[in-house]
Amino acid sequence: MQDFGAPVGYRVILQAPAKFRGLIMQNANAYMEGLTEARQAFFLNANKDRAPEGVAKVYDYVSRDAIINRQYLRDVRGKEEIMSPDSWTFDLSFLETEKDKKIQVQLFQDYYNKLAYPTWRAFLREHQPPTLIVWGKNDPAFIAAGAEAYLRDLPNAELHLIDAGHFAVEEKPVEIAKYIVPFMGRLP
Repeated sequence: MQDFGAPVGYRVILQAPAKFRGLIMQNANAYMEGLTEARQAFFLNANKDRAPEGVAKVYDYVSRDAIINRQYLRDVRGKEEIMSPDSWTFDLSFLETEKDKKIQVQLFQDYYNKLAYPTWRAFLREHQPPTLIVWGKNDPAFIAAGAEAYLRDLPNAELHLIDAGHFAVEEKPVEIAKYIVPFMGRLP
């Protein structure tokens, strides 16, 4: 799971816990410690402020410029060439229509309601799934404290904080693959 994939992934897992073998987390938050105060405020404002000006601010986050410069290139300033344009081109293909943009805006607006972190953490404590956490420690959105917090509920999880940002798999695919391949080989 990565980013917004956490709420989606946890919902799937909670509905069918016997159907998965383990977790791979890449900057997929499940702890309030993983959200800065500014990020918490953003999600709360996106949820509560439905005035036209407030909604317009959220729409700005799904603009072409925001996807490229405030997401994909934000954490790699000075080394932008390491990010493949395929990443944002693919994402932008899902934001071509107003209907598509509205769906993404609704995800931002609803994210605050989906902070079902206590439910997710209870599941983790109870089931103790094999878990690999590979986290970009330079992520200003979902900070490294969120990765470390997993170890409270999953003391046997494998944690690697790597020199990368939010899109760590885009920055360091080979390094991350070197953690994933052996992890997958150890799964029951």
